[in-house]
Amino acid sequence: MRVASSTSIKLLSRRSFLAALGGLTANSALAGSTLAESLQTQDGSAPLFASAYRQANGDFGIGLVDELGQVLARITLPGRGHGFAVAPDRSRLVAFARRPGNFAVIVRPLAGISTEILVAEPGRHFFGHGCFSRDGRLLYAVENDFDTARGVIGIYDLSGPASRRIGEFATHGIGPHEALLSQDGRVLIVANGGIETHPASGREKLNLDTMAPSIAFLEAETGDLLSRQELGPALHQLSLRHMALDANGRAWVGGQFEGPADGKPPLVAVFSRDETPKLLELPDKVSSGLENYIGSVATNRSGEVVATSAPRGGKTLFWKADTGSYLGSQTIVDGCGVAPIDQGSFLVSDGNGALSYVLEPDSPAEVIARTAGLSWDNHMVALT
Repeated sequence: MRVASSTSIKLLSRRSFLAALGGLTANSALAGSTLAESLQTQDGSAPLFASAYRQANGDFGIGLVDELGQVLARITLPGRGHGFAVAPDRSRLVAFARRPGNFAVIVRPLAGISTEILVAEPGRHFFGHGCFSRDGRLLYAVENDFDTARGVIGIYDLSGPASRRIGEFATHGIGPHEALLSQDGRVLIVANGGIETHPASGREKLNLDTMAPSIAFLEAETGDLLSRQELGPALHQLSLRHMALDANGRAWVGGQFEGPADGKPPLVAVFSRDETPKLLELPDKVSSGLENYIGSVATNRSGEVVATSAPRGGKTLFWKADTGSYLGSQTIVDGCGVAPIDQGSFLVSDGNGALSYVLEPDSPAEVIARTAGLSWDNHMVALT
């Protein structure tokens, strides 16, 4: 673990950064009302979701949405957002910049939508995802140590009045994309996508011939490597990207294939710390239309059904978690963000501004709302 000084969290020249953000504004969709006030009129257990978006004018932000698809609030971002981390008590939400962005925004949605900005260390950038420790004190952010092509987990202490970066762990791989905390809070599960990038080259992929994606299991307190799982040389170009944990604590991982376009590798796999990874198969007529790309992975609230979105193929796929059997798919054009609504159903967001409700894997998706001039980005998360 590399320990940073107590002043190492760079709030940039905070004044100029805030000015560039336009003050990091938070605008309630209900005029004259904060989000907290608007939620007081609803059942306290009503689902609430967050997703990054892009507006038609090119501005970026976060939308906070209810289960009917109503946008309750919008929060301005300085650039394109990607994924989220949600505190265990649901009081805080962290929105990360899309790779190779260097900002993350801490949002307290039920406290007048107060915000705080984190900026990546020099020589680091965010990969768009992270997670909280079990007690909610620490934030683990996946980052790129880009001059040495080394993946790290940046560790931030959010317990004080001002957040600070206190150290980092190696992820034992290149291009870590997402990190999850095990159900007992003791293990960090990291998807090393295997793709080398550098901000000087934008989003160019620098090592496609030598990729070595992996899933690493790290001791959350020390960063010690407990296990590292790979899929083998034949699948070394299957970048392991997004994950969700099922009811048994296994990591369901979606892949994005960087090999030949006519290749048809399995795109979904299940990983455990001490077991051989399980590759899942799709019917040929389904897999052939997915363009070898899984965008998001989510489980329903019981962890018994897994949803994997394939936005380039316009499909959202469903799986039975305990057996790995394929349950079916729904057609949702450019649908990528997926989050659970209740024990069985999912909400799916798409790049055309729509939110779709899926009651069961074999039930047709129903568009419940569409916001004009807005494109939802890759991921959505349930806040309540």
